[in-house]
Amino acid sequence: MRRLFGKRLSGRDYQVLRQGAEVIEHDGDGDKVLRLADGSFLKLFMVKSRFSSARLLPYSVRFATNADKLHRMNIPTVTIINCYRIPSIARTAVHYQPLPGKTLRQVLSGLNSEERQKLLADNARLIARMHRLGVYFRSAHLGNIVQQPDGTLGLIDIADMRFSCGTLKKELRLRNFRHMARYEVDVNYLLENNTFPSVYAEQASMNAEDVARVIQSSRGQ
Repeated sequence: MRRLFGKRLSGRDYQVLRQGAEVIEHDGDGDKVLRLADGSFLKLFMVKSRFSSARLLPYSVRFATNADKLHRMNIPTVTIINCYRIPSIARTAVHYQPLPGKTLRQVLSGLNSEERQKLLADNARLIARMHRLGVYFRSAHLGNIVQQPDGTLGLIDIADMRFSCGTLKKELRLRNFRHMARYEVDVNYLLENNTFPSVYAEQASMNAEDVARVIQSSRGQ
């Protein structure tokens, strides 16, 4: 029940929790992600208008629920500690242990060509497996996929995700590639030597040219 609605955190308790924290991400509305003194993370979400669906199911709870579902599918992701409601700052929050490692965007820039192709192939297999399992991850760009110290890949920033009962239809798969192509640097990697489209297509029984064409046409959108 606490996970469903989030534990209420007073303004004083929030200040105690964030004491010594490092601000990882913020915007004009305030802090968005904090690294707490113990190394765990706190991701903050604005409370939407009273008529928003986010009032009924806050993004913090969606984030935690998505993490639970991914773990059950054996897809590595963050480990949830708790969800909070913080009325004093009109925020909800999810508290979690981060996934160890570096994002693919960080890792790929330091690899040689052969190493990049191997990692891009691993990423293609992960995305294909997610699609087979019915996972539609709108934020599946290279900044939200992490290579862990043992080489396995996992997901972060998982609030914007939905789960289907069966394999994703081709239209949804191709739409997902459009989201992946929103950053120019990612497109360059995804199309390099046609590795990602070819491996994904082989795993998903699709045409590699269709995959590459959607990624190319969605560049930077």
